[in-house]
Amino acid sequence: MTSREPKGKKRTTGSNPLSKLFGRSPIGPIQEHMKVVNDAAQLLPAFFVASAEDNWDSAAQLFKDISRAERQADKLKRSVRRHLPKSLFMPVPRGDLLELITFQDKVANTAKDIAGLALGRKMKFPEAMQSSLMELVTTCAETSAQALVVISELDELLEVGFSGRAVKQVESMIKVLEKLEGRTDKQSQALRSKLFKIEAELPPVDVMFYYKIIELLAASADDAERIGHRLQIIMAK
Repeated sequence: MTSREPKGKKRTTGSNPLSKLFGRSPIGPIQEHMKVVNDAAQLLPAFFVASAEDNWDSAAQLFKDISRAERQADKLKRSVRRHLPKSLFMPVPRGDLLELITFQDKVANTAKDIAGLALGRKMKFPEAMQSSLMELVTTCAETSAQALVVISELDELLEVGFSGRAVKQVESMIKVLEKLEGRTDKQSQALRSKLFKIEAELPPVDVMFYYKIIELLAASADDAERIGHRLQIIMAK
């Protein structure tokens, strides 16, 4: 009896739910999720280059790559939701992290929606709009990349308890994110203006979908900016 007690005690300590809780941080998977989300967003410029060149085989492959990244992001999102601890001992409120990953996921979803719509209709924007379109698409990709930079700091923020120089550094990163999103607002408006000037010369159905693509591109940058805003709310608590 006496010789068995240490084994029993050791087994009880090893199964302590608190040790499991603190041994498993949700931050790594959230950061990995944002990395995969950004992978999808970064493929859009190449997709629109392919569409401008009527290279629909390349566009189709890029759409597959975007879809693959979006599916991987979905898997990571579901995994985080399943395994995120429901505990008062979480360093960040569970609801805040769930909202954060929801905003991240929208960026990948929108990238897939944009490429899927353009590929399905074999949409090639008019030559007069190509330069402005690529400026917008490139800035949208930069906005997503900056959101990844911001989220990459989340683990360090937790280590320092959301205080000190780390917070100031992240705030400056979020300001860059906001500037990029503001640039996409101006670029999308300029692109709409160009389309408006020539829309009478184009098939009405095509015009409708051109406007839709512009709207989705602006929305993808807006979602990326919301990631930064959500992190600001977390830091303020």
